[in-house]
Amino acid sequence: MAEFSVPTPAALRRPVPAVRPAAPTSADAPPAIATSNPHDFGRVEADGTVILLAPEGSVVVGQYTAGPPEEGLAFFGRKYDDLVVEIDLIERRLVDHRAPAEQAETVLLRVREALAARSFVGDVATLESRCDRLATVIEDARIQARARKAEQREAALGARQALAAEAESMRDSTSWKSTTERYAALVEEWKVLPRSDRGAEQELWQRISTARTAFDRRRRQHFAELDVQRKEAIARKRELIAAAESLAASTDWVATSKRLRDLMADWKAAPRASRTDEDRLWKRFKAAQDSFYAARTAADDAEQEGLRANLPAKEALVAEAEALLPLGDLKAAKGTLRGIQDRYDKAGDLPKADRDRLDARLRKVEDAVRKAEADSWQRTNPATKARAESTANAFTDALARLAEQRDSAAAAGNAAKVAELEASIAGTTALLDAARNAAADSR
Repeated sequence: MAEFSVPTPAALRRPVPAVRPAAPTSADAPPAIATSNPHDFGRVEADGTVILLAPEGSVVVGQYTAGPPEEGLAFFGRKYDDLVVEIDLIERRLVDHRAPAEQAETVLLRVREALAARSFVGDVATLESRCDRLATVIEDARIQARARKAEQREAALGARQALAAEAESMRDSTSWKSTTERYAALVEEWKVLPRSDRGAEQELWQRISTARTAFDRRRRQHFAELDVQRKEAIARKRELIAAAESLAASTDWVATSKRLRDLMADWKAAPRASRTDEDRLWKRFKAAQDSFYAARTAADDAEQEGLRANLPAKEALVAEAEALLPLGDLKAAKGTLRGIQDRYDKAGDLPKADRDRLDARLRKVEDAVRKAEADSWQRTNPATKARAESTANAFTDALARLAEQRDSAAAAGNAAKVAELEASIAGTTALLDAARNAAADSR
């Protein structure tokens, strides 16, 4: 498809200057306006009869009885001058594109009729020549006007083709608002374009109309589907609101909290309604939630305040447990701690702000007792004792072998070997002492 350079509608409404003639030169311009001398082209009789000296001979143009005969000659001379001025002015306006060819044609016809009627006194040949000149200028203006009109029609056709192509390019758009506005603007641009070929216009307009109709059909279907979805969303969310409102007064804090969390997940998964409906429905749903959570918070605050009465007794029990540290008699400390733990549990619950703090202090004492008990068991464990004694016996046997080897090396006079074995004996002796100490600790 050929590409078109599309002018704006405003540009198309302006005359196209492509074939405008150049400004007239001194040779092309109409002769300057000058007043003629009626005595050169006529005479007046004593009775006021005015005679024109025309190319065909003397012609009576009229009789003047309103004054002296000379005034009559001047009167008919001015009628000639008026014709000259009229034809001169229309030619200038035509050349300057300030008058259409039709208006100039009307003036030319009127001047020719005056020439034929011989109702003036003046240069007939010059006026006829001016009329012929004007006829030529009129024909040139008509040719130029037709050329301008043809160019405008061609430009308008190109603009309409571009509008039709744009309309077709938007038929599958999903930018519903902006595309609808563009189609409306496109139609207005079409209306202000100059007229061109009627058949071509009808074909192009049909393309625009078809594309616009297809887009409108898709847009209506889209919003119809949205309307169905909106109604479904409203119905579903009203169900969720009803469920939430039925739970607003519940005092089953744990189960109801879980149920409300499930309802919130269902709300998020439900289709969305319009923004206005969504805001209105959400306010109702959230109000039901807020009512329950506010009641739960108030009940929890009241409960926490009631538990504050247990704080002094539990503070004292924790301080009593901490007094067991550092540990002395492990068995006695364990018995005392068990008694403190029983009384601590029976003293009731604590407010959340104090529970972790006191539990941590008591746990520190419990950990110290467990560690001491584990250390004691490690020391008295029969298996540990047996391993320690076995290790000590192994080191004793090793020392005996090393001593024999040292004595043999000394008898052989091998001083280096003796020194080496003495070092091994010293290391093994240290290990034997450590094993004996471990076995002693296990008793």
